[in-house]
Amino acid sequence: MTHSPLTWQGQLSPQQRIAAQAVLRLTQAGRNQLLWAVTGAGKTEIGFPALAWALQRGWRVAWTSPRVDVCLELAPRLARAFAVPQAVLYGDQPRPYTYCPLTICTTHQLLRFEAAFDWVIVDEVDAFPLATSPLLQLAVRRAQKPTGSHLYLTATPGQDLQRQIRRHQLAVTYLPLRHHGYLLPPLRVKLVANWQSQLDQQRLPGNLLRQVRQYQQTGQRYLLFVPHVKDLARVQQALRRAGIEGGVTVHAADPQRQAKVQAFRERRVSGLVTTTILERGVTFPAVCVLILGGDDLVFSTAALVQIAGRVGRQRDHPGGDVICYATSQTRTIQRAQAMINALNRRGRRLGGRCP
Repeated sequence: MTHSPLTWQGQLSPQQRIAAQAVLRLTQAGRNQLLWAVTGAGKTEIGFPALAWALQRGWRVAWTSPRVDVCLELAPRLARAFAVPQAVLYGDQPRPYTYCPLTICTTHQLLRFEAAFDWVIVDEVDAFPLATSPLLQLAVRRAQKPTGSHLYLTATPGQDLQRQIRRHQLAVTYLPLRHHGYLLPPLRVKLVANWQSQLDQQRLPGNLLRQVRQYQQTGQRYLLFVPHVKDLARVQQALRRAGIEGGVTVHAADPQRQAKVQAFRERRVSGLVTTTILERGVTFPAVCVLILGGDDLVFSTAALVQIAGRVGRQRDHPGGDVICYATSQTRTIQRAQAMINALNRRGRRLGGRCP
């Protein structure tokens, strides 16, 4: 390929450009690397210069993620940004696979490949199920050519990745500031009485209901995260009993999952009651986030940080609520607050400002 395939006309911020050049240099050197950047930093666009360089040289590239929602959001963005054929692979894809320079796929689909890709980009590398699946981790390694390399993307690397960094087994590029220059929204906690018992009686905590009603009055869209699939229908029933309509529920096995997420993205739905499937890798304009039962074990520190990162991702809507309703302020919640505060301190040193 004689010309760069990059057709994206956007502009990187000064901090994004520094990070993008670092990723490009490491890619050119064949290094395995991690881009450790806050939620909303623009990790996808930061990877564009390196991806353009790789495709121009005839490399075969896989951009993969454990979450199908990430792949479905990513595919049209990459199609608009690069003038190359691309394949999109996931469990229910309507089109058969054909060889392409760029493949966007779930990590499960990498089980179909062996020594196929010069460069593998793993988006949300610490997400379930990849983070806990030796089989999927093996699939990522096997899909990469022996001469190839990989780029991991995440805002919340686990202990194993951090250990690889300390041992100099993995190069790292840091970016603690969002693309628009605003700091991360803080995670606020509101203590509630035993919400499970209230839900058994088709009721929700009063302060949560007041917040949702306020959103309805102002037209503010919201994501309401719950710990378990079994909580979804009960929460929706409790909302309806309180006179709150206009929301839908979604979970991993929901046959209408893609349609519901797209409807919310297109502002045809005012509220989405969801499990942690939407904790990361998806962007919805101008949303607020509520977390019911944030002290449940399903909400890890990384999950809470990622959930908070759904808010304030656009330049024209850089702020918003992130409210956690819990019976106690657990150590996990405190760690999530501390991580966000620490990232914001680093961001301030780069000129970050409050929304």
